[in-house]
Amino acid sequence: MRLLFVLLFAIASAFPAMAQANFETNARFAVLMDYESGTVIFQKDADARLEPASMTKLMTLAVVFNELRNGRITLDDEFFVSENAWRTGGAASGGSTMFAELNSRIRVEDLIRSVIIQSGNDAAIVLAEGIAGTEATFASMMNQLARQIGLDGSNFTNSTGLPDPDEYSTARDLADLGRYLIREFPEFYHYFSEPEMEWNGINQANRNSLIEVGIGVDGLKTGHTNAAGYGAVISTAQGDRRLVAVVHGLGSMRERAEEGRKLLTWGTRAFERFEAYAEGAVVAYADVYGGESSSVGLVGQGDIALYLPRGSRDCLSASVHYVAPLMPPVAAGQQIAELRVFCNDQLVQSAPLYAAQDVPQGDLVRRATDALKQLALGWL
Repeated sequence: MRLLFVLLFAIASAFPAMAQANFETNARFAVLMDYESGTVIFQKDADARLEPASMTKLMTLAVVFNELRNGRITLDDEFFVSENAWRTGGAASGGSTMFAELNSRIRVEDLIRSVIIQSGNDAAIVLAEGIAGTEATFASMMNQLARQIGLDGSNFTNSTGLPDPDEYSTARDLADLGRYLIREFPEFYHYFSEPEMEWNGINQANRNSLIEVGIGVDGLKTGHTNAAGYGAVISTAQGDRRLVAVVHGLGSMRERAEEGRKLLTWGTRAFERFEAYAEGAVVAYADVYGGESSSVGLVGQGDIALYLPRGSRDCLSASVHYVAPLMPPVAAGQQIAELRVFCNDQLVQSAPLYAAQDVPQGDLVRRATDALKQLALGWL
């Protein structure tokens, strides 16, 4: 398959709106992402700030799973139910709860299951206090890990997603967080597809109703507040392909389920997969000003597979966008650019591109030559 490439210099960091590609959603915010490559198939206000509500608990779980992996806690550890956890997140709060009893002790595994299945606010607070002493300290751990993952559009102030003006995320960040959990913690992922959980004599169904509708959904998390509306981070696996979707800002649980189902079904059926670039294959080159080398190769993170509208191979073109000029040093693996794939001038997919090798600062002659070039010609 041949793509016509145009190399462009972007001077703004904002991503363009993804072409609707014959799909519309009632969700205020939406993303559909290929799990393997992270390429975006559909987006709607993907980088706008949103109130994540209980989808915040995915970040809580990311911290918990890291603590388990690093051996600082175990699934059999028991954490104490404080008055704060009981009062803020328990039955008396009126929110989602596991009905944990005040002053009781609960196994970490049961708390994890409650956070995922019941969206238990009390369970999330108990985990936060059990790991970090206070929820505020735990929120600092959440933000530290969020930065490591690359969730630059997010800030967390609590473990539950209860409303706070300083807590926010984006649909893109939530999708990337979902990918992180699936990729890094396969040993815990089975919890997300459990249909129900009983605690304290009360049985509650998984709030992600799409798990049981037969379209391969096996996670991840729903959320709702009165101000934010209804949202969900959803994943489905069919054959060798997995998609991660986010829909948010909807008016009801029923609409949330329907819009999520429509987006995943469209993404599964309306697109074909094409292997475009093998891992390490150079997609394009970006100019480096004053570097030891005048350019750096751009590669994907692993293979780059294109998901394109069925029957559309003849319509394709692509461009690579980056902020120019690049200044050394450039580090191998540094995200440099974005590949954008078009069908009949409509954007149908985007994928990040990374530096293929280090480019240190050049010697005095190289820097002087590039300076003269810029003075004479400008940076084209």
